[in-house]
Amino acid sequence: MEKLMEQFLEQSAQAEDNFYRMEEQRLQAEDRRREAEHARELQMLQMLGQMFASISSSGSASAPSKTANPGRRRPSGVRYLVPALRCVFVVDHSGLKLARTLNTLTLFISSVFERFYGLGSTSHRGMEDDILPLVKNIVPPLTSKKHKGQDGRIGIIGGCQDYTGAPYFAAISALKVGADLSHVFCTKDAAVVIKSYSPELIVHPVLDSPNAVEEIEKWLPRLHGLVVGPGLGREDLLLKTAKARGEVIEKSKARDIPIVIDADGLWLVTQQPSVIQGYQKGILTPNFMEFTRLYEALHHEPMDSSDYQRSVMQLSVAMGNLTLVLKGEQDFITDGSKVYSCNLEGSGRRCGGQGDLLSGSMGVLAHWAHAASTAGMIRSMNPSVVAAFGACSLTRQCNSQAFQRHGRSTTTSDMIQEISSAFKKLFES
Repeated sequence: MEKLMEQFLEQSAQAEDNFYRMEEQRLQAEDRRREAEHARELQMLQMLGQMFASISSSGSASAPSKTANPGRRRPSGVRYLVPALRCVFVVDHSGLKLARTLNTLTLFISSVFERFYGLGSTSHRGMEDDILPLVKNIVPPLTSKKHKGQDGRIGIIGGCQDYTGAPYFAAISALKVGADLSHVFCTKDAAVVIKSYSPELIVHPVLDSPNAVEEIEKWLPRLHGLVVGPGLGREDLLLKTAKARGEVIEKSKARDIPIVIDADGLWLVTQQPSVIQGYQKGILTPNFMEFTRLYEALHHEPMDSSDYQRSVMQLSVAMGNLTLVLKGEQDFITDGSKVYSCNLEGSGRRCGGQGDLLSGSMGVLAHWAHAASTAGMIRSMNPSVVAAFGACSLTRQCNSQAFQRHGRSTTTSDMIQEISSAFKKLFES
């Protein structure tokens, strides 16, 4: 049975690699097609420019051209259009008289050059415009050729007697975003409760068992991503078991699995930063208080609360350029090289559980982002940053949509119901 399982997992990984390889080839072919199309359009514009210039020079009525920015250098072809502005010409063919004002035509042609060269554009595009296309690019297409589990098998480590909602929110959010399977590794007294929330989840009551590490480890080969912390709790027994001297996280790192650490999982990092330090597929998602504790644990001095961007950059560097998400009025995301701000409008409602929606969705997006990076589909940015920005944007969009429906009564369950439409609006429109 074990050999069959290993063979199945190997075939699954090979099928996934083949898919991303074919997808990369398709994108390269599409890029070549677009470049050829752009070259043809540019050639036509240059020919039109020459024609208009000859019309203007032959005595057609024309007005002196006034460019919006005379000091800007324009590419070859545009200079032929300038003398022809507002020039009117008449063409008679088979008794049909066609009149056109070149002013309108020139505006159209200029818009094409704007698209190619960005002429005359002085507006600064927001970070959403820069990063959201990358998030869209990592979303795997839905096809009938895939098998169950190929789009993501995510594990959530957390859930105890006092906190059963957090791991459920994280796990169900992972499914709603697009993961095929969600596993929850929790304590025995939390398992039945979490199972009763949804039949969609696979629940393992192992977190408080003496051999918790071994029980979780045997599932790691089947997981694409790990979320540590939602509902973990801070009881001494739980901390000792879940921490297990970092064995679970270390074994996950050895398998090169993306790891998102949130909530009480961050308490473990505060006590033992080396457990995740320098791991490039790791993401920490602290709120302000969790961030403050972690910052002071590493720097041994109070944080400068007047400059959050500088502080989050410093902490990321201290953690070995680990990707950090400082949640707040706007979410600051960095891997130590640059700070990105996600300020997509949400709402003033701050109900409990929103961070679990964030971490669960981030677990899926991290798997997709790193798989896309391996396939060569992301080259310009750290895949963990792309995943983090996507999850932050999605959570904020869900919050906004749920608040429009429910106002002050909005809960995380309402937000989860908005994941489908919010995802479509942000990443599939």
